[in-house]
Amino acid sequence: MTPEQPTRLARRLGTTDAVVIGLGSMIGAGVFAAIGPAARAAGNGLLLGLVIAAAVAYCNATSSAQLAALYPASGGTYVYGRERLGKFWGFIAGWGFVVGKLASCAAMATTFATYATPAFSRPVAAGAVLIVTALNYFGVQKTALATRVIVTLALCSLSVVVVGALAGGDPSTARLWPLVNTSPYGVLQSAGLLFFAFAGYARLATLGEEVVDPARTIPRAIPIALGIALFVYASVAVSALLVLDPRALGEASAPLAAALDAGRYRFAIPIVRIGAAIASLGVLLSLVVGISRTTFAMASNGDLPRFFDAVHPRYRVPHRAELAAGVIAAGLAAVADLRFAIGFSSFAVLLYYAIANASAFTLGPSERKWPRWLAGAGVVGCVVVACSLPWQSVAGGAGLFAVGTVVYATQRARAEGERSA
Repeated sequence: MTPEQPTRLARRLGTTDAVVIGLGSMIGAGVFAAIGPAARAAGNGLLLGLVIAAAVAYCNATSSAQLAALYPASGGTYVYGRERLGKFWGFIAGWGFVVGKLASCAAMATTFATYATPAFSRPVAAGAVLIVTALNYFGVQKTALATRVIVTLALCSLSVVVVGALAGGDPSTARLWPLVNTSPYGVLQSAGLLFFAFAGYARLATLGEEVVDPARTIPRAIPIALGIALFVYASVAVSALLVLDPRALGEASAPLAAALDAGRYRFAIPIVRIGAAIASLGVLLSLVVGISRTTFAMASNGDLPRFFDAVHPRYRVPHRAELAAGVIAAGLAAVADLRFAIGFSSFAVLLYYAIANASAFTLGPSERKWPRWLAGAGVVGCVVVACSLPWQSVAGGAGLFAVGTVVYATQRARAEGERSA
């Protein structure tokens, strides 16, 4: 076993904590928010979209796991891109992650507030981000504990929803087949919407400097977290389609509540609202951690202002990056449109993982634990699914990366000037 690399942050997270953080990043968005839009895009073909999203996610997971074992440092694909493809591609990955995930924070905070207190969704959404930021500020160990509780409650809620829909409704396999209101483009678009939910599985790769024995822990934790989330997503999607027509599911503002409302167990509908609020909060908790660690890593390399390259002397967390991420995300949550935030984030994160797969494709035989073709398939899958998203999301994402290119050129020019002086 190779010795752990030196770190300025505290290594406190074991395999169980890492899996829980990964689940906290995934269990929420897809189950409570994306199934409805996916049904609108593909009808009962959303199950095909789920398979595609899971396949792309698996390719990404294997690439991220291999790279995280080699480069167990904060930053995730930002670090992998720098090491394997060059500084520019690393920066683009980091830029896409930070800005895209800030949009995800706004989406998750809005989802939480909409389910918890619909009449005051904007201020509550902003307040939720600030509270989560304060929790993270006092150490990642507390974050892991809180996430463990949130994931447990969310999974219990979803279990009640599945049982209530099947036992209280009128399940019929005729709603699963034949396919209706389905097209290849619609299936791909549903895959992009559902991938938004899967995207958190490699969040723990950004915690490389805080994981105990990262070369073993991270490759184990990522596939475990992904497998559990896939089982949950498939169970909920199949249960909802068995009891509710795909068109009605797609038109419902709260699809899981609608699945219960179609049967006799309407008393369980409040569980959906509670579960949605809890799960969205769990995703938000992990998002702020991932954004701050990537910002910290980019600042350490001079790709972002050095101001963010600071570790709190007592709590040993990147506190300035934490606070900046929290304040910006809270501002976005107060004004952002939920649908655009989800699409914008999905596009950015898919390209982020395309760079991760491209980085894994360069690994030599002794560095790989999975076949090389999986990384190549991941690149193609990420690009195809990203380009299948609504054109507003594609255009906004393209503009985002254009701005990132300008920022990179400006930072490089400034660094060259300082060295010349």
